[in-house]
Amino acid sequence: MEDEAKFVLETAKEGMIDTIKHLEKEYVQIRAGKADVRILDDIMIDYYGILTPLPQASNVSAPDAKTIMIQPWDKSLIVVIEKAIMVANLGFTPANNGEIIRISIPPLTEERRRELVKRAKEVAENAKVSIRGQRRSANDELKKMQKDGLAEDSAKDYQDKVQDLHDKYIKEVDDMAKFKEDDIMTI
Repeated sequence: MEDEAKFVLETAKEGMIDTIKHLEKEYVQIRAGKADVRILDDIMIDYYGILTPLPQASNVSAPDAKTIMIQPWDKSLIVVIEKAIMVANLGFTPANNGEIIRISIPPLTEERRRELVKRAKEVAENAKVSIRGQRRSANDELKKMQKDGLAEDSAKDYQDKVQDLHDKYIKEVDDMAKFKEDDIMTI
């Protein structure tokens, strides 16, 4: 029974860590008015018949806070990359000179910044709901195990550990949300 309880605890922890990783990925997609090459990570291009992530088919860099540069390994991919960026609907238009694609990151208006902060808070709240769900599932499983023979003290100890994990990851979500809000509101 102890091993099963440890497994429940580990499963809850892994689920909470996955939630944090997902939140990080979501926050990358919420741009803060600064050039961040990670915003292009999920863009897939047709690279000789194979769907390939854009960063694997080109050199992607941010030479300054307002520009992203994409230099494809194969110059014939420029049109394909440009089209993929447009289809991704990220809110900016790429421009190419035949060798390099440049994306100028437009400055955010105050209204747009507030919308992004609201979106960031929604994403953080969804992460908290997921973490609470992990806690609930783990505690339900531990209660079931207690009925099946796990010692009451042991079950209580594991529930306390689950609560500690919950508190730790909820705080991490709050910290990430605060950092993202500050990042978005900084001009």
